[in-house]
Amino acid sequence: MKIESCVAIITGGVSGLGEACVRNLVMNGAKVSIFDFAEESGRKISWELGDAVLFCNTDVTDEETVRAAINHTLDSFGAIHVAINCAGVGTPTKVLGKEGPMPMKHFNQVVQINLVGTMIVIRLAAEKMLKNTPNEDGERGVIINTASIAAFEGQIGQAAYSASKAAVVGMTLPIAREFADYGIRVVTIAPGIFDTPMGAGMPEKVKDSLRSMIPFPKRFGKPIEFAKLVNHIIENPMLNGEVIRLDGALRMAGK
Repeated sequence: MKIESCVAIITGGVSGLGEACVRNLVMNGAKVSIFDFAEESGRKISWELGDAVLFCNTDVTDEETVRAAINHTLDSFGAIHVAINCAGVGTPTKVLGKEGPMPMKHFNQVVQINLVGTMIVIRLAAEKMLKNTPNEDGERGVIINTASIAAFEGQIGQAAYSASKAAVVGMTLPIAREFADYGIRVVTIAPGIFDTPMGAGMPEKVKDSLRSMIPFPKRFGKPIEFAKLVNHIIENPMLNGEVIRLDGALRMAGK
C-alpha cells in the first residue's frame, strides 16, 4: 500500500510511539486521524501538522466513542486504509504485594485498554476497510498492533501487562487468516524498551541497568525507529500474520 495515498487512524497518537507514527506518516504524505483522550495535546499536534491531521477525543475501551471517531474520520477524509493500535498502559503491580493480592480492578483496566481496546478498533476499522477499492494485489487495508517483548519474557510485576500483550500476539495470526479473504493484512510489533513517556519516570539507575541488558545498540529505542517499521509494514504486502520483535536482541531478565 502506498503511504502517500492512505488514511490512517492511530490510537494513543499524542505521545511516544503513536505520536512518532503520526508525524512520520504525515511527512510521507498520509492523512492521519488521532484517537486519544489527551485533548489539549491532540489539538496542538493537529494544529501544528495542519489539515492532514484530525484529532478525535476517543476512549478505546468505549465502543461508542471509537465508532464516532471512525465515522468522523470517514466524513473528513473519505476512507480508512490503515489502523495502528498504540494506546496502552503498563503500570507494574505484583500479584502478591505488600498490601495483599493485586486488585482485580488494576488487572481488568490493563486488559481493557491493551487488549479489548485493540480489538474494538480492529473490528470497527476493518468493517470500513471492506468498502475500499482493492489495489492490484487485492489489498484493502492494513492493521498494525503494538504488543511488547513482555508478551514473551514478562518480568515480576508485569503479570497484567504481559497477559494483555501476549493476547495481542496470540490473536494476530487468526485475525490475519480471517481477514485474508477481505484483502486486509494484520501485523503486530513487539517493541523492547523505548524512550517514551511510559518509562520517563524510571530512576536513572534503573534506566542504566536496562540499557546494559540490550545487546546492540546499547540504548533505548527511538520512537522514530518504531514509526519507520510501521511505514515498511504498510508498504510491504508480504508482511502479514507476523509478530515482529523490535528490541536490539534484548531478552528480559526475571526482574
